[in-house]
Amino acid sequence: MSPDWRFARFDELSTRDLHDLLRLRSEVFVVEQACVFLDIDGADAAGWHLFARIDGGIVACCRLLAAGVTFAEPSIGRVATAMGVRGTGLGRALMTEALARSRSLWPGQPIRIGAQRHLERFYGSLGFVADSAPYIEDGIPHVEMLLVPGARP
Repeated sequence: MSPDWRFARFDELSTRDLHDLLRLRSEVFVVEQACVFLDIDGADAAGWHLFARIDGGIVACCRLLAAGVTFAEPSIGRVATAMGVRGTGLGRALMTEALARSRSLWPGQPIRIGAQRHLERFYGSLGFVADSAPYIEDGIPHVEMLLVPGARP
């Protein structure tokens, strides 16, 4: 079944959308990764939220933040896919859509992510390049990556 994509500012999210977004993020980041951290960090209200529903449930999501919210550049973060859809290409579709939306919102600007190290090759295939030394965030190895305008995988 094809996903039903939605892209909205925080204030445009329905109560159900917000609940389902936070549920997926909690399932992936807190339960699956056994990581106790403050997912609801105050940045959601400043962002745009991209998500996909299949059979009514959110199965993939991310948030887009303007420059200055978490990084000096616009950024994509809180990227999550439900365990049941991994390996189907939905994660790549999510990031492709997120990049298209980012380029529309912030034309000509680089996009920064804080990537989990085990996903560095995946993000590299989308044109991102490592732009920091590895670091530990919430007990998980990460690296900042940057996508410069005009870069192609």
